Amino acid sequence: MRRLFLILGLLGGQLLPGSPVAALEIMLPQVYTEQAEVAGWLMSEKLDGVRGYWDGKQLLSKQGNPFQPPQAFIRDLPPFALEGEIWGGRGRFEETVAIVKHQNPDQRWLTLKFAVFDVPKATGNFTSRLDIAQKWFKQHPSAYSFIIPQLPVRDRLQLKQELRRIEKLGGEGLIVRAPGALYSSGRSPKILKVKSFQDAEAKVVAHLPGKGKNLGKLGALLVEMADGTRFKIGSGFSSTERESPPAIGTIITFKYYGKFRSGVPRFASFLRVRADQGL
Repeated sequence: MRRLFLILGLLGGQLLPGSPVAALEIMLPQVYTEQAEVAGWLMSEKLDGVRGYWDGKQLLSKQGNPFQPPQAFIRDLPPFALEGEIWGGRGRFEETVAIVKHQNPDQRWLTLKFAVFDVPKATGNFTSRLDIAQKWFKQHPSAYSFIIPQLPVRDRLQLKQELRRIEKLGGEGLIVRAPGALYSSGRSPKILKVKSFQDAEAKVVAHLPGKGKNLGKLGALLVEMADGTRFKIGSGFSSTERESPPAIGTIITFKYYGKFRSGVPRFASFLRVRADQGL
């Protein structure tokens, strides 16, 4: 009980009562558009990792499934909830997924980091919630966790410059957050993802045969989005992927640049199979 009072003292009494995490109701970003006014918001790199939720005792996926990291990875995490990305560095998404899918503790976890971006069960705005995590890790340094740096946004020009810098380094994009936003579940206009292109997911419905140099290989995928929109994706595939395309029923991620009036994505191009589906 004394330990509980010490924890509440550290957090300034700001933690909300605990709740089951079987079905995680997490805060998710919307897509940034030029119409959004984000001056005075906070921006950070959008890390291409696996979403992680620390409930104070165990590390969970966004679906509520427990991960199995070695004890060293979670030893210095706090007894209150954190949200973040399990991240192996730029360009290591598929390797990261392979590691976290192991059902037994895998020492390769120690090549990853838990990059924290929120304290979901705390009251207060975004900056005050993140300050709770800052105070914890200042007193309990972790070799396998860090808080994602947040930089103030001056104007749209600065945002574009930072996006170009991150993309040149091999990063995925940016996240911008309203510093005064309260935590809420679902897609929030107070968090926006910023990329040079948009991306989405679709289910593979059929393999369409190729012609010319792709004769005997995949020409395009016929895919279906969650709203029922069907269209073809014929670009973005490697030679290996054309010879052995994603199986029918697989969920893939594709990039695109806006939509036609019909709702079909413009210039859709294959990015990858959703390796983390089910997590």
